[in-house]
Amino acid sequence: MVPLNWYLYLSSVIFVIGVVGFLIRRNLIIMFMSIELMLNAVNISLIAFSHYIQDLKGQIMVFFIITVAAAEAAIGLAILVALFRNKNSINTDDIAIMKG
Repeated sequence: MVPLNWYLYLSSVIFVIGVVGFLIRRNLIIMFMSIELMLNAVNISLIAFSHYIQDLKGQIMVFFIITVAAAEAAIGLAILVALFRNKNSINTDDIAIMKG
């Protein structure tokens, strides 16, 4: 059986990759992918804790997080399409230009 701390290390590494990707890159697609990585890192840790304490509450919470992530992806892609139609670019610097 794999120990709990291995799952937590994996989760923390994936979360850090998501944070770095979100803060460094200016491309909206990469930023949305980084947010999804962060949510999946939280899901890994919740499932690991749920399995460790033999309780299904963590796995139920993961189901709701996946649902919220799907809604976030749909809204994010709609914003992305609107930005691309107006500016022919998907960089976050172009969003400030759309004000007014």
